[in-house]
Amino acid sequence: MLKLVNVEVHYLQVIYVLRGINIEVPKGGIVTLLGANGAGKSTTLKAISGLLKTEEGKVTDGHIEFDGHRIERLDPEEIVKLGIVQVQEGRKVLQHLTVEENLLAGAYTRSDRAGVKRDLEKVYYYFPRIEQLRDHISGYCSGGEQQMLVIGRALMASPRLVLVDEPSLGLSPLLTNEIFGIMGRIRKEQQVSILLVEQNAHKALNLADYGYAMENGRIVLDGPTEDLRENEDIKEFYLGLTAMGKKSYHEVKHYKRRKRWLG
Repeated sequence: MLKLVNVEVHYLQVIYVLRGINIEVPKGGIVTLLGANGAGKSTTLKAISGLLKTEEGKVTDGHIEFDGHRIERLDPEEIVKLGIVQVQEGRKVLQHLTVEENLLAGAYTRSDRAGVKRDLEKVYYYFPRIEQLRDHISGYCSGGEQQMLVIGRALMASPRLVLVDEPSLGLSPLLTNEIFGIMGRIRKEQQVSILLVEQNAHKALNLADYGYAMENGRIVLDGPTEDLRENEDIKEFYLGLTAMGKKSYHEVKHYKRRKRWLG
C-alpha cells in the first residue's frame, strides 16, 4: 500500500535528516519504526503525510508511493483525501472545542453525512470513555483521554493508513495497554493499516507485524517482528535484555559505538 524508495529529506535545504530510506507498509498491516530520539522517525511520518512543508522540510530525493501513485509533492489536505492521516506526537487536540467537535473536525474533508455519523458511533464504540466526555472541553481532558481523542479524530477521516507518532508518551502502563489493544482491534476489524513510531519497543514489537530500526536517518535493520525480538542487537539496545553485569564500565559507556549494524 505504501512504499518509500530511497527517500532523502532536508530541512531549510541544509539539514540532512533522512538518508535514502526504504520502507513498505502492506494493506491491513501494522509496521513499526524503532529508534532513539533524533533518528528521523517523526520526519519519516511527516514526509508521508505532507506536514514537512509546514516546517520548511522537503523530500529532496527518492519518492513515496501510495497505491502506486507518487505523493511526495502533494499538499497535506490532498494526502488526507487519499486516505492517509497522521496522529501527531503530543496529543494535539483543539483545546477550546468539545470532544465531539474535535471528532467532527477530523471529518472536514468528507461530504457523506450518513457516513460521518456512522463513523462517529464507531469511534464511540472503540473509545467508550470519549463518548462519556462528548460535551466536555477537550483541553480539560486527561492525557490518556486526549490520546484516545486524537486517534478517534483520525478515524473520522475514514483513513486507509494511519500514521501514529508516540502514542504512549507520558501515559501510564495501564492506559498504554488499553490504547495499544484498541489499535490492534481497529486494524483487525476495520482493515486499517498502521505505521507506528513508538519508544516503547516491547509494545511496538508485540503489536506490529514488521519493524524497521532507524539510526541517524538510515534504516539499519528490518524484519518480521518475531525475528527482531530475537535479534541480539534489538534485545540489547531497545529491549534491555542483555545481562549488564557481565559488561565492563568501558563497554557500557561506549555501547553505541559497538552496534554491529553501524559497522
